[in-house]
Amino acid sequence: MAVTSSRRLGDRVTGRLLGLPKPTGGYLVRRLTVPMRDGVELVADHYAPRRDPVGTLLVRCPYGRGFPFQQVFARIYAARGYHVLLQSVRGTFGSGGRFTPMAHEVDDGADTVAWLRRQPWFTGSFATVGLSYLGFTQWALLTDPPPELTAAVIAVGPHDFSASSWGTGAFALNDFLGWSDLMARQEGLRRVRLLWGRRRVRRTAGRLPLGAAGRAMLGRGAPWYESWLAHPDPDDPFWEPLRVSTALDRVQVPVLLFSGWQDLFLPQTLTQYRRLRERGVDVGLTIGPWTHSQMLTTGLRTVCRESLAWLDTHLAGRERPARHPRVRVFVTGAGWVETDEWRPAETEKVLYLHTGRLEEDAPPEGKAPLSFRFDPADPTPTVGGRLLSPDAGYHDDRRLASRDDVLSCTGAVLSRDLVVTGSPVVELVHTSDNPHADVFVRVSEVHADGRSVNVSDGYRRLAPGREPGPLRLELDPIAHRFAAGSRIRLLIAGGCHPRYARNLGTDEPPVSGTALRPAVHTVQPGSSLLRLPVGRPDDPDARRL
Repeated sequence: MAVTSSRRLGDRVTGRLLGLPKPTGGYLVRRLTVPMRDGVELVADHYAPRRDPVGTLLVRCPYGRGFPFQQVFARIYAARGYHVLLQSVRGTFGSGGRFTPMAHEVDDGADTVAWLRRQPWFTGSFATVGLSYLGFTQWALLTDPPPELTAAVIAVGPHDFSASSWGTGAFALNDFLGWSDLMARQEGLRRVRLLWGRRRVRRTAGRLPLGAAGRAMLGRGAPWYESWLAHPDPDDPFWEPLRVSTALDRVQVPVLLFSGWQDLFLPQTLTQYRRLRERGVDVGLTIGPWTHSQMLTTGLRTVCRESLAWLDTHLAGRERPARHPRVRVFVTGAGWVETDEWRPAETEKVLYLHTGRLEEDAPPEGKAPLSFRFDPADPTPTVGGRLLSPDAGYHDDRRLASRDDVLSCTGAVLSRDLVVTGSPVVELVHTSDNPHADVFVRVSEVHADGRSVNVSDGYRRLAPGREPGPLRLELDPIAHRFAAGSRIRLLIAGGCHPRYARNLGTDEPPVSGTALRPAVHTVQPGSSLLRLPVGRPDDPDARRL
């Protein structure tokens, strides 16, 4: 199928909006089928440049081959000389078989490459590109890297879904109930119902038992959902097909990574960067002030420009300057910083918990403990944070500080800017009258006008039988400037619902539990504190991660 003049005009306009080099020529698009080892055929669209191809890109996607994926991962590259194979993964958008999340991506990716190398138009080398689940398909392929693979561009792409869903000990309910709903309804007329998805997910997340409530919402779709709920241990063999961590030890080709400070997969992206960097792999990293979905909106210009430059250098062999420095991070509240490494700061600023306050000096011994009561019948609500939802990101969370089930401690007005780079750490001398309890902590910035904006979160489901004593929670990595005139606030609660499945306060399984029992949390202010790694990410004296 030839590309029409209106499509060519659209490609030129898109390129200008994204700040890309001008297109180098036209391309054709044709529908293909790719056979798998078990006889299943996967549907793909092949974008073929009309002349002088410079390389081949493989994109494997569960969300269809239409907008925005055809524009972002096919057309902008085909217009600049790349063959692109945009493939729908098993069981989606015309591809045969049944979609089971992550289960077939290793084999199907390998079979696709075996087919690709036999095609007369194949250029002899290829790269991969894509975000989110499209990133997972790349890590799956990298568990046994094909010799023809020369580069990868992976944006917000996890390598371990068990860590994403149960890594805190509590199920990431909002994210994976919402994603299951998306996958159950994304094709055909059901796509329209996605407009009401956020409200539907919140309503369902508030019902018990979680397994039955989710099934009532999902209908016949997403048959995997209850099994995810029923396996709370990330080390359970059940999760093995959903993790491809071995790829981090096997990849040798240049890899460009993207993430956002408010992306749910941020910790995995930083793990990927660290592991590849330690092994001497050529790896670049860009972290912006984005949520997961903003990678396709406010972050798209940066992602597309840097991705094309990476592929032009490492696949097409075009004379583009090598990426230097290798790391670009956005310091929220300040702007972009470039550095050779991601360097969390070594210097610490310590703030101690007092009643309602954070202070640099510890309170005198014998101060009365602080307490709050978490009621699973009225769980502490989620406000912003690293969600797979339109509700993600930076939000005014001052209403949390006013709740009876939240401890709020606020520091003095800052006389000068304070840049925090790395993971804040909260150490609590904590007890609970119910052994089945969760702890949520958040650092926020309180502005002069009273707005309190979330900066970094931490969450932990406590193990029943845990010995009383210090509880250490490492919060989300950040690069953030607390502005002079603002204040630092620490929030402590017993839940964050529906981001995480509320702790029911009993030993009933998460998938089937219905009984509710509150928990009274007690925090001793004397030795409870907040540690902030202070310093800019490009500080040459900062400790490397």
